[in-house]
Amino acid sequence: MKEALYYKHLKNKIVQCQLCPKFCTLKPGEFGNCNARKNIRGKLYSLVYAKPCAIAIDPIEKKPLFHFMPGSKVYSIGTTGCNLHCKFCQNWTTSQTRPDESITHDLSPKQAVEEAINSGSKIIAYTYNEPIIFYEYVLDTAKLARKKGLKNIIVSNGFINQEPLKELIPYLDAANIDLKAFDNDFYKNICDAKPGPVLETIKTLHKNKVHLEITNLVIPTLNDNPKMINDMCEWIVKNIGKEVPLHFTAFYPCYKLTGIMPTQPKILINAGDIALKKGIKYVYVGNIAGMDSNTNCPKCKKLLIQRNFYNITESNIINGKCKFCKQEINGVWE
Repeated sequence: MKEALYYKHLKNKIVQCQLCPKFCTLKPGEFGNCNARKNIRGKLYSLVYAKPCAIAIDPIEKKPLFHFMPGSKVYSIGTTGCNLHCKFCQNWTTSQTRPDESITHDLSPKQAVEEAINSGSKIIAYTYNEPIIFYEYVLDTAKLARKKGLKNIIVSNGFINQEPLKELIPYLDAANIDLKAFDNDFYKNICDAKPGPVLETIKTLHKNKVHLEITNLVIPTLNDNPKMINDMCEWIVKNIGKEVPLHFTAFYPCYKLTGIMPTQPKILINAGDIALKKGIKYVYVGNIAGMDSNTNCPKCKKLLIQRNFYNITESNIINGKCKFCKQEINGVWE
């Protein structure tokens, strides 16, 4: 265990967590909403520090990050717990549990960095569950990784307060933020959260020049309304511009949403068309076999990166520019 950052002492050994917008107020012995923090005798502790339950080497495209060091191997770690409770969570067996309910590994920040280097990875990803709830572990590991020349990325729901986010940002190179929907009711009823803080996270990351990509999981009947997608794309263009890659991915029944059919290709294609009409330059529809996940030049329309699932089979980006028309392509390519 490690004493948590970002909490306040209240009366009678009660503490209030300041990490995320839920501001959990905990009496001694109580767990936070995320199941990863606990009040122990008047102090707030992280129960998941250096205790990942998932460790793997992934392709960067799996995150998904399509415009950040394509083809790279990524040393990926995740713990138990989450500060959202999405009814469609694919990783619910770990994200919705406590560390004592899952098999975990002892892996210090130093060991994580050493293992990443030994694996041949140039990047560490904090992923699988919500990295915000293992914030102290992420922060300490990211600092060491940066000293060793490794990149740091998060795959996150973005539900974090601004002060801890701004402390982490100097050590972040890229982020994929899962924007669940552009709708208050969806966040409240399906995810047990609210979208406002997520939108602020997106703006802050972009303002601080962290490479950013956004994913929207499209769930039939819940967030596939064309107007909702249109409004989301308008917000993206207005607040972070047209250059940020946007991924629309398919839903498959799981956890508490087993009664909804998988997303059909035409729904994703329609969402992608809406985004393109709003001017977003890099739009990807995926998570369905056979769907195009290639990158094309927004100017000359020629093929820049060809992907076969997570494999790069052709690349025509040279020094960050289109090989054919010299258009600059947003991303980190080396």
